[in-house]
Amino acid sequence: MRSILAQIKSYAPGFALALVIALLAKGIEALLPFDVIGASVIAMFIGMLINGYRKPGRTTTPGVKFTAKKILKFAIILLGASLNVTTILNVGRMSLTVMLFTLLTCFGGGYFIGRALGLDWKLSNLISAGTGICGGSAIAAVAPVIDAKDSDIAYALSATFLFDMAMIVLFPIMGRAMGLSDMAYGLWAGTAVNDTSSVVAAGYAFSEGAGDFATMVKLTRTLAIIPTVVVFSFVSMHLKKKEAAASGGAVQIRWRSVFPWFILGFLAMAVLSSVGVIPAAAAAALKKVSKFLMVTALAAVGLNTSFAEMKKSGAAPMVHGFLISALVVLVALAVEYFMGILPF
Repeated sequence: MRSILAQIKSYAPGFALALVIALLAKGIEALLPFDVIGASVIAMFIGMLINGYRKPGRTTTPGVKFTAKKILKFAIILLGASLNVTTILNVGRMSLTVMLFTLLTCFGGGYFIGRALGLDWKLSNLISAGTGICGGSAIAAVAPVIDAKDSDIAYALSATFLFDMAMIVLFPIMGRAMGLSDMAYGLWAGTAVNDTSSVVAAGYAFSEGAGDFATMVKLTRTLAIIPTVVVFSFVSMHLKKKEAAASGGAVQIRWRSVFPWFILGFLAMAVLSSVGVIPAAAAAALKKVSKFLMVTALAAVGLNTSFAEMKKSGAAPMVHGFLISALVVLVALAVEYFMGILPF
C-alpha cells in the first residue's frame, strides 16, 4: 500500500502539469471561431514551448513519462466506447473497399517513400498510420507498440495536422467542382482526410448529409487501429529478436510481453457499447473523457519533446506526409470511380 501511495505521489506533479496544459489547450480551442486546430495539437505545442524554456526536472519527469505512455493507452481503451460495431458494419459494406486501398497506399507507399527519404521506419509508419487511419488516435495507439520517441510522435502529429488544415479548405471546393453527391463526397472525405475533427469540419462544410456520412465512415476507419497495432507488435518483436541475435545476446522476447493488451480493452469497450451494456449517454461521456485524457497525454509528449530534436529530421517527414496524403486523396477518388459512385 505504501509503495502504491509513493508511486502516486511521484507521478502527481508531472501528471498535474500535463493536466493544466490540457485544460489551457481546451480553453484555447473553445475560443477559436471554428475547428482550425484541435486541443491535442495545441497541448502538444504548449508542452514543446515549455520544454524549450525548461525541460521536465526530477520532480515532474516520472509523472510526465507515466502520462505520455500509460494514460495514453488508457485513453485509447476508453475511445472504444464511442464505436458502435453494428452501425460501422452497415457503413463498412460500402467503405471497406475504399479503406482497404487507402491503407495499402499509406503503408505500402509509405514504406518506399520513407526509405527513399532516408526516414527512420518508426517515424515513417507513424505518419502513415496517422494518414491512413485516424490521425492522432492512430499515432497514439501505434507509438507505444513500436517504442517510438516522443519527438517522432510530435513530428507525425505535426505533419498530419498541417495537411488536415489544407484538406478542410480544399475538399469542399474540389467536391463541388467535381459535382459529387453527399454520399460520394462523404465517402471520399471519410476515407481520405486524417483526423476525426478534420473529417467533421470538411464533411459539414460541404453539407449536413455529407458530414453525417463522412463521420460514420471515419468511425469505421478507426477500427483499423486493431489489426494495425497487432501487426506492428509482430514487427516490433521480430526486430527486437533480430537486434538481440546480432548483438550476441540471448533471444528471450516473448509474445506476451510485446502484445498490445490495451487494444483488447479498446475492442471490449466497442463490443460492450454495441450490445447496449454501455448506454449511449455513458458512451458519449466516456468518449469525452477519452479525448481529454488524450489531450493530457499529448501535452506530456510535448513536454518530453524539443524543437531542436525535431529539427534534426529536417523537411523529409513533411515531404513524406505530403506525398502520402496526396496519394490517399487520389486513390480514394480512383476507387470510388471504379465502384461507379462518382458522377463522371
